[in-house]
Amino acid sequence: MSVSDQGATVWLTGLPSAGKTTIAYALAERLRAEGHRVEVLDGDEIREFLSAGLGFSREDRHTNVQRIGFVAELLASNGVKALVPVIAPFADSREAVRGRHAAEGAAYLEVHVATPVEVCSERDVKGLYAKQAAGEISGLTGVDDPYEAPESPDLRIESHTQSVQESASALHALLTERGLA
Repeated sequence: MSVSDQGATVWLTGLPSAGKTTIAYALAERLRAEGHRVEVLDGDEIREFLSAGLGFSREDRHTNVQRIGFVAELLASNGVKALVPVIAPFADSREAVRGRHAAEGAAYLEVHVATPVEVCSERDVKGLYAKQAAGEISGLTGVDDPYEAPESPDLRIESHTQSVQESASALHALLTERGLA
């Protein structure tokens, strides 16, 4: 198996508007240019197509993460780099996905996009923080719903202190170090 044929799941966890998806797409572009097979499993798209009907209770969030983890592991086991920019707020859900990958012999990296809630609120890409502040929604991860930050991720990216390209490069360096890029 050549290096470009080895699959892996790269799970980017962090608060809403932390930069997870932006970093994932920047990395995907670079990996594709190098000849890797890459898929980005965007959390919003997954909710629309794979997890329609699920809400945001702890149980539904766990189910959503397990579904995404299953798809990511299938891709990774078949030589695809699955980049997963999904909040996955609960450590036990992320650990279950890691365990599934380990059981199947698929590489799994957890990346914490550790952007402070104040910065995420300023970015407010989808207007969620504004809606929460206005009382229009509740259960916003990291504000009025829990977010359990990874204690020892494979990589911690502080997207508020570096550019998207610098963040993607740090992640690419980790993949290279692990023999996955």
